[in-house]
Amino acid sequence: MIARPPLLVPLSALVGFLLLTIMVLTDWPPLERADRAVSEVFRAYGDRHPGLISALRILTDVAATVPFLVTGLVAALTLLLRGRRPAAVFCATVTTVVPVLWGLGHWALSHPRPVDGFVTVQSNGFPSGHTSNATAAALAAALLLWPWLARTGRIVTVLVAAGFALFVSLTRVALLAHWPADVLGGWLLALVVVPLAAYAVRPGTGVTASGPPERTPAS
Repeated sequence: MIARPPLLVPLSALVGFLLLTIMVLTDWPPLERADRAVSEVFRAYGDRHPGLISALRILTDVAATVPFLVTGLVAALTLLLRGRRPAAVFCATVTTVVPVLWGLGHWALSHPRPVDGFVTVQSNGFPSGHTSNATAAALAAALLLWPWLARTGRIVTVLVAAGFALFVSLTRVALLAHWPADVLGGWLLALVVVPLAAYAVRPGTGVTASGPPERTPAS
């Protein structure tokens, strides 16, 4: 069983991602000014707190590509061995599609990262790969756990998942590895891919994000 948010969620995220991509590629002045203003605040803060920056350089890699791929594939294999084939396919789909899409963005879209950041990455920055990975992992975990949890468990799961995604996102901006727009692009990318993957692999007996498992009529 996999919970599925309303289809309006990924469709709205797709529209938002396309609009943001256009603004990024055309250097839309309001977005560019906001990016630079936020980055300069984090640059000044990082210069005053080098110990924190050193810690963030380590912590941010919890959402790097290798941990994301390993975790996702292990989860998919575990679910498959437990007989949960649709959930396994869902995990495998998210794990492979998300890095491919943000990787294509880095390859095809010219959007340089902040200059003289606290980390050095030789690639374009839109959308943020770490943010895409973290948000996709958090959302996928929430959708997989949702049908099995009571109200309190669902609230805790959502808070933990959102907190994890936000933390990784903040590390990318704080380290000047990405502009805020790159991070926003990572959120939107995950919000497109993960729900659509849940719809694509929906089993015969499924759940929605707002209710218990649907029962298939007896034959």
